Amino acid sequence: MKERNFDEWLSKFKTSISSYDYYIDFDKVVRNVDEIKIELNILNTLIGSKNIESEFVDITAKYPETLKCIPLMLAVRSTEIYAQDEEGIFLYNFKNKNYDIEQYIIFMRKTGLFNIIENHLVNNLVDYALGIETGLDSNGRKNRGGHQMEELVEKYIKAAGLEKNKTYYKEMNLADVEKKWNIDLSKISNAGKTVKRFDFVIKTDNMIYGCETNFYGGGGSKLNETARSYKMLSQEADSIDGFTFVWFTDGIGWKSARGNLRETFEVMEHVYSIDDMEQGIMERVFE
Repeated sequence: MKERNFDEWLSKFKTSISSYDYYIDFDKVVRNVDEIKIELNILNTLIGSKNIESEFVDITAKYPETLKCIPLMLAVRSTEIYAQDEEGIFLYNFKNKNYDIEQYIIFMRKTGLFNIIENHLVNNLVDYALGIETGLDSNGRKNRGGHQMEELVEKYIKAAGLEKNKTYYKEMNLADVEKKWNIDLSKISNAGKTVKRFDFVIKTDNMIYGCETNFYGGGGSKLNETARSYKMLSQEADSIDGFTFVWFTDGIGWKSARGNLRETFEVMEHVYSIDDMEQGIMERVFE
């Protein structure tokens, strides 16, 4: 393989790999709201109410399950909510009511929920819940972003003719690699003290490849730590016959940590970008 130029390699890193479903998982959003849709529609009768407290008492007495909707209305994913004021400390349970209803009225008033409902600041609590679920789901983008790089790498692994659970394996623990192929990887597990899981393990006739994947659209201290740790992992793997560490990474976030990435690039033979995969590196490495 010809010698590579780091600056040229880095210049081809991608700004984003986000697919359409990266932003919001609407199937999940709708599914979560559907689970409490009936209860939300019951609470809809409180919108614009002139006697919201007494009506709230009546509704929760007849339909106590409506209480379970309240945490979501505050964008909280829990059946319990902690609150304190000059009157004391409270841990409200909205699955199994643990205070008199009067205390829940205080909660609804002090959190502002009664205000937006009785003053008709929302028109429909189902729509309101959909909006909150959408906002909460946006917090899952980080996890989806990590999985996107894995999915992209797997696409190229398959295109290279490798078969899942035959010639490549997903999320495989180091201990399982040792057991399956009778190989000693203690040099990279600190004699078994370190628990390590590879995103992919690829097995060819002559080599076992442990692969890591990541994509960084933004900078941060984690990038320097990642580059240093993978440099060390690669050097440790080089001392093991029959095992090679491979790193697939990309993202313009690396431009803020180019120094550490350069150090790793210069000593690590098998570090590749999306552009490398597009140019057929899988076929050349895993032949």
